[in-house]
Parts: sequence; structure tokens; C-alpha cells
Amino acid sequence: MEVTGSAGLEQRYFLQDALYDGQERGQLSMFVAPELYTEFNEGYDSLLFKGYARIDQRDSERSHVDIRELLWLHVGDDWELRTGISKVFWGQTESLHLVDVINQTDAVEAVDLEDKLGQPMVNLSLIRDWGTTSFFVLPYFRERTFAGMDGRLRPALTVDTDNPLYESSDEEKHVDWAVRWQHTLGDWDVGLSYFDGTAREPELVLQDNDGQPVLRPYYGQMQQTGLDVLAVMGSWLLKFEGIHRNTRDGDYMAAVGGFEYTQVGVFDSVYDLGFLMEYQYDERDELAPVPSQNDLMVGTRIAFNDIDGTTVLIGYVQDLDHSDSYTGFVEASSRISDNVKWRLDAWLFSGDTATDPLYGIRRDDFVQLSLEYFF
Repeated sequence: MEVTGSAGLEQRYFLQDALYDGQERGQLSMFVAPELYTEFNEGYDSLLFKGYARIDQRDSERSHVDIRELLWLHVGDDWELRTGISKVFWGQTESLHLVDVINQTDAVEAVDLEDKLGQPMVNLSLIRDWGTTSFFVLPYFRERTFAGMDGRLRPALTVDTDNPLYESSDEEKHVDWAVRWQHTLGDWDVGLSYFDGTAREPELVLQDNDGQPVLRPYYGQMQQTGLDVLAVMGSWLLKFEGIHRNTRDGDYMAAVGGFEYTQVGVFDSVYDLGFLMEYQYDERDELAPVPSQNDLMVGTRIAFNDIDGTTVLIGYVQDLDHSDSYTGFVEASSRISDNVKWRLDAWLFSGDTATDPLYGIRRDDFVQLSLEYFF
């Protein structure tokens, strides 16, 4: 059995005084993510465990434990069967992952919403010359995590995660299902997907709880058809994700697409310099409960190509309808030794109108420094 994993220490510092009582500028936390892996049956079968635990200094809701994966994999000649708890990623774009609907977001982990909770599933993949078709049965729903009252990056009101609302009478036991076809056609990677089940993105419904206003997460049913495309053309990467989603409130389309161009050895140096641009669209326009309804992301990625693997990503997302609504971010990392790595993350938010999804976190600009040990 192989035992690996990582552990780390993170320090956040918020650049402005908090909007809400009980919030502090400093936020220290620790995490551990162990992994265990073993093979048997001449390598046709394997077991994988990935755990995760975090302890946070300020926010009790951010202190949590999760099984990211607990998975049995059986490999056949042209098929694979995965059973247990797992993580599945769909998508190609940098700034927004519209088609990625299998796993629930672990929203207390990172503001980019890319950390996911483990999802119970049975997954059968059929591998053929004309593409890989994957079928998913998802027998249990995971609720989204939210920051607590003492945490930052949260709404103005308490999110009552103990009393969620569901459209389905089966609630979290509703059996969702999905299918995805993926194939590489020359320079093009194409994915087509369909999902039917409980939406991972909840509506926050204002209700009264013993005279106190609270927000209760409401998880509706949805049917989503998705397309994701990646084209590799020399130094250019062309990326696209689009969805059509049907819910109780009607149907709508959303898309994100753009490019990444990389100049290798810029100015005859060892550095690679990449330029990114993506446009985000949601036909619900300003009724969309997300900030990505008519936005443009521009960014640059710098690879130092050194022995420590140093990289820097700088991005800026501008709402094209409102000049005062934008997000900026910096993500940098490098190794200190074979087992130790540092990361630097910085996020800036601006949303000056009460209907802007960024309004509630407009003073939560922060810088985060992390030290991570790999074992």
C-alpha cells in the first residue's frame, strides 16, 4: 500500500475592515490531505482513499472533515467501473466551469469555487475508438458548504445549512444520473454531457427563524446539456464551454469561451509568457444570481521554467454592464524543497450596487500565504 498526501498551514489577511460584526482581518488555518492506494488482482483492481480535514482559527464552519475519494476501480479490456466516493471534473476554460456538475463545491475552501466535496457514485466508462462514453448514477446529494457568522467571504445573513429546502420529495436521497461522451478529433478535444438531478448551486431563500431573518439553501431539480471544447493549434489554445439548463423557473443558456496564447522563451529567455482572454455570458442577464452574466476575463500566465516549478497567474474579470463591478486575482507557487511548496493567492472584489453578487464581499479583499508539505 502506498501512503502519500500533503499537509499545510495557511494565513489569510484581509485588507479592509469587515462589513459584519465578529469578523477579523487575520484568519489562520491548517489542513491535512492523506492518500492511500493499493492494487490487487494483477493490477485490474485498485482501492483509493483521499481524505481531507481543516481546522480554522476564526470560522467554525470552515473547520470540517471530508472524504474526497473512497473508490474501488476495476479495469477491463475496453471498460472501467468505479464504485464509491469520487471526484470528476468536466470542463476546459480557465475562468468558469459551467459544465462541471457532478461534484458539489466546497465553498469554504477557496473563493474560486474549484475545491469539491466527494460524491457517492457508480461510474461505468466504455472506451471505444469513436470515443469514451461514461455513465454516472449518483445516489446521494451533498449540500454546499458556507462560511459561518465569524467567517468572511459570506452573505450578510446567516445561511441556515441545517435546514435546506429541496424541490424533490426525496431530498438528498434523490438519485441523479449523467452521461458524457468525450473524444479527441485531431487537434480538438470534444465533450458532450447530459445531467438530470439536483442542482449543485442553491438558491438562497429569505425566511424567518424565531424572529431572525436567515437564508435557507433551496436545491431545485434541473436538466443540463453541456458542450466543452479544447483546440490545440500550435501556441494557441481555444477553449469553450456552453450549457442549456432547464429548471422550474424556465430554461436558459450560458457560455464561456476564449483563448490562451503562450510565447515560449519570451525575449530569448527561459520564461514562457501566456496571454488569456475569455468572455462569460448568461442569457438571464442581470437576473442571474452569479456575477458571470456579461463579463470579460483577461490574464497572463508566467512559467519560470526553473527547477522549483515557479508559476504566476494574474487575472482580471470585468462586468461589461457595470464598470464598478470587477474581480482581480493573483495565484503564484513554487517549491522550496522536494517536499515543501509555497503558494500566494490574492483576491480583490468590487461591487457597489446591492443587486451585484459581489456586493456582500466588497470589503473582503485578501492575501493568503500557504506552506504545504508533501509526504
